[in-house]
Amino acid sequence: MKGEGEFAITPEILLKAYACGIFPMADSADDPGLYWVEPHERGVIPLGAFHAPRRLMRTIRSGVFETRIDTDFDAVISGCARRRPGRRSTWINGEIRRLFGTLFARGFVHTVETWQDGELVGGLYGLALGGAFFGESMFSDARDASKVALVALVERLRAGGFTLLDTQFVTDHLATFGATAVTRERYQELLEAALTVRGDFFALDRPAA
Repeated sequence: MKGEGEFAITPEILLKAYACGIFPMADSADDPGLYWVEPHERGVIPLGAFHAPRRLMRTIRSGVFETRIDTDFDAVISGCARRRPGRRSTWINGEIRRLFGTLFARGFVHTVETWQDGELVGGLYGLALGGAFFGESMFSDARDASKVALVALVERLRAGGFTLLDTQFVTDHLATFGATAVTRERYQELLEAALTVRGDFFALDRPAA
């Protein structure tokens, strides 16, 4: 399905698509259209089984990085879309930027950002619906920066009562944190259950009662 003409994808359609278990991608940054993806196997990180390497946790405790939430969506998605060695193109095109930018302004999309010495050096963005968080992409301009953002995201999701962290696919990088592939049928079960939950992405920031 192309995101143009009478079949243009609106933010509302995008939310309904995620609630049904599908997501959009583009063939490249220069392709104006989008198509829907529904993998036979879906990547998820079970929040209860998430684990981070000890070395990474030492880095986090050292305070070399600062994590921020939702302060610079444009810079994060630009970092995720940037061409890198070994990756000549990206699936983040203008339509993805427009749709997710609109949903960021509406509070459905969030960024977890890693800062060092006042500069953004890594982060990730994704979409939250109910108790599900759909991770879209991450980037790193400093060693461990994206990993630090992922650890901060999981801490936030756990605190907010989320039950599903969708990674779309399983990469070697994500597998080190406990990511696993589930069947489409199992994913639908997890998604349906998560959508009945009212996750609070900002619970970690609220003072204890």
